[in-house]
Amino acid sequence: MTKTTLAATTLAVVAAAGTGGAANRSGSMRWYRRLRKPFYVPPSYVFPIAWTLLYVDIAASSAAAIDNARATQQPGRTRSHIAALATNLVLNAGWSWLFFRQHRLGVSAVSAALLTASSADLVRRFGASRLPGRALLPYPLWCAFATAMSAHIWHLNRG
Repeated sequence: MTKTTLAATTLAVVAAAGTGGAANRSGSMRWYRRLRKPFYVPPSYVFPIAWTLLYVDIAASSAAAIDNARATQQPGRTRSHIAALATNLVLNAGWSWLFFRQHRLGVSAVSAALLTASSADLVRRFGASRLPGRALLPYPLWCAFATAMSAHIWHLNRG
């Protein structure tokens, strides 16, 4: 992968992470602590570790897949990868705003499901049997877990 592509995907991922992180202000965290949560929700310190590793993975895997498409001179596939990544990062950042800032538990559960589907689509696009796709596989798995948590939190806190 080229340094230029890696820099571009890293900037995009950092922008999404920063935008999503801005939704987690202190008042939101107090609200989150008061929610009823299922027993399998990890401790709070797990989330920044997991997401940092995932964001590094997203940036590197995306850069490799985009450069692979460019190397095979497939501009349509290159544009498609970039658009899919951009959509995924918007969904990624948007979930935090729906959940933490707007407290829209049901909508955020649906958003998490869309993020899971988008993440699985990235794995498919990047080639599940090739390194970029295989390397990205933890992302949709984590998103599926997050979807289950979001839906369960919504269920426990309705009404």
